[in-house]
Amino acid sequence: MDLQLAGKVAIVTGASKGIGRAIAETLAGEGMKLVLAARSRDLLETLAGSLTTECLVQAVDLRDPAEPARLVQAAVQRFGGVDLLVNNAGATRRGDFLTLSDEDWQDGFALKFFGAMRLSRAAWPQLQKSSGSIVSIIGVGGRTGQAEFAIGGSVNAAAMNLTKVLADRGVADGVRVNAINPGTIATERLQVRIRSFAAEHGISEAEAAERMPRAMGVARFGEPAEIARAVAFLASPQAAYLNGAIIDVDGGLTRTL
Repeated sequence: MDLQLAGKVAIVTGASKGIGRAIAETLAGEGMKLVLAARSRDLLETLAGSLTTECLVQAVDLRDPAEPARLVQAAVQRFGGVDLLVNNAGATRRGDFLTLSDEDWQDGFALKFFGAMRLSRAAWPQLQKSSGSIVSIIGVGGRTGQAEFAIGGSVNAAAMNLTKVLADRGVADGVRVNAINPGTIATERLQVRIRSFAAEHGISEAEAAERMPRAMGVARFGEPAEIARAVAFLASPQAAYLNGAIIDVDGGLTRTL
């Protein structure tokens, strides 16, 4: 299927590894020009060198309130506009609610929520011009609360509401805004949880990786490329009637409405 994305410009945050890297690789395969953003310049440069499309590397910390506007400005200066914004940056600390500090909560919201909000606001005029779209990578923890995921669940729930708010605005402005909630995806971050599961049950990490999905009620962990393909579809004209959609790509983990 031709997704008709060739030649268009995408900003991808958190692009240095994991899901963000897979998104960049998939969009590059569709012929998009990419603005790759993350805090690690070295990893971004390595990624850009592996792609067969024109890339602009931007090492930024989107927790800084000034950086989102600078990132959009850099994209416009290099490519003349923006067609797609992928809000993917942001991780939150897990742990016992009673031990999480104010600083942990502030840091959790600073990047994943406020960074995405400011970047969406900065990119909006460009997306209006191009009739473009935003796709945010959020997470199923915002739908179903878990005791050890208080910060992440709260941030994700706020990000889902922001998706609906921006989609409502986008009807009048010609900008589509959708989101993807990944389930448990096989990235470097998952290895920490696998090690904890192994230690808790007195088993090897290899056995833990096999048992964890079953304990969660799914057949397997997801792959970053599966999230990336959903991003490409949502960004394309093939998804032109999708606006305000929040799609759980989680192997059936979320069983609530």
